[in-house]
Amino acid sequence: MILICYKKCSTCKGVEKILTDKKVTYEYREIDKENPTAEELKKWHELSGLDIKKFFNTSGLIYRNNNIKDKLPTMSLDEMYELLATDGMLVKRPIIINGDEVLVGQQTKKFAEEI
Repeated sequence: MILICYKKCSTCKGVEKILTDKKVTYEYREIDKENPTAEELKKWHELSGLDIKKFFNTSGLIYRNNNIKDKLPTMSLDEMYELLATDGMLVKRPIIINGDEVLVGQQTKKFAEEI
C-alpha cells in the first residue's frame, strides 16, 4: 500500500494516524517533494473510476490563483494529467494505492477506518 500525502494536511495526518494505530504497513510518499507523473495520474484515474476533477485540489492556492476551474472545461484528459503533474500541490490528497484500488481525498479515511 502507498499513502501519498502532504505533511501539513490535516486529512493526511488523520489517515496516517489511523493506519499507524492499526499497524498497517504502507509506503509514505510526500506529494510536494515527489510530484506524481502524468503517467501515474492517468493510471490512478483509470483505476479509481472517479471523474478526473476529483484529482484536483480545488481548495489549494495554485488552483484558485490560476483560475483552473475556468480552464478545465476546455482541456483534454491528457492536458489535465500534464497540468496535475506540474505541481503536487494541485493534486487532491491523501491518495491511497492498494494494488488495483485507488482512493482519493475523504475516501481514504473511510478505507483506513474499515481495514
